[in-house]
Amino acid sequence: KATVSVLYCFSSPTTTMPSAPVPERQRKAAAASAKADGANAKALAEKREALCNKRREYMRRAVKYAKQYRAEKNALKSLRQTAAKEGNFMCEAESKIAFVIRIRGINDVAPKPRKILQLLRLRQIHTGVFVKLNKAVINMLRRVEPFIAWGYPSVSTVRTLVYKRGYMNIKGNRIPITENEVVQEALESKTKGAVICAEDVVNQLVSAGDHFSTVSHTLWPFKLSAPNGGLKYKNAHFVEGGDVGNRESLINGFVAQMA
Repeated sequence: KATVSVLYCFSSPTTTMPSAPVPERQRKAAAASAKADGANAKALAEKREALCNKRREYMRRAVKYAKQYRAEKNALKSLRQTAAKEGNFMCEAESKIAFVIRIRGINDVAPKPRKILQLLRLRQIHTGVFVKLNKAVINMLRRVEPFIAWGYPSVSTVRTLVYKRGYMNIKGNRIPITENEVVQEALESKTKGAVICAEDVVNQLVSAGDHFSTVSHTLWPFKLSAPNGGLKYKNAHFVEGGDVGNRESLINGFVAQMA
């Protein structure tokens, strides 16, 4: 007879080895990492909230200034219409500010005009600055009139210069105004929070505000291009068909050619 052999396999019961305890140093490192992650998440959330609040404040100020400019424009238009209806002429208020552009170089400049140009921060050709008009400044402009073209800029011209050609002087560095945080870093502490965005800069320059001097001196002199089509005649006054001197409101078109 054939025999069948059967093999019986007996397995020993499985035994689990006790896990090694976590080293104290590793446990403390994990706890510190978790705590730091929580703190970083909280700080990031606070930073985002502060940024949102800043942007809301920027927008609120921009809307307020837009309403102010619109109201002033409508009031001026109403006064003109009233004067025309009565057959009179309206004498508008004189401008408080001027934009000054240097259009001649350094050749044949007498010592006194040279010093005045340095005081006005017009050291290079085709640079421009904003000045607040008073008796002393007007006398200085008259002394250097053969070297400059100046006039009374509009709100749109000021905004174009600030947004397109605006640079801030931050610790001696020429920093472009690419975002409102640049303006805030440069002017918030100097103006006690009155100027924190680009629209604040435009408003101070347009209205000759309380912080006009601080804002205008923190702005780097505007470096403009040569005007499209060139200049007509730099040795004659604007009223004589030349380029130098006061252009009044026609400075806006001249700046548009150079901006």
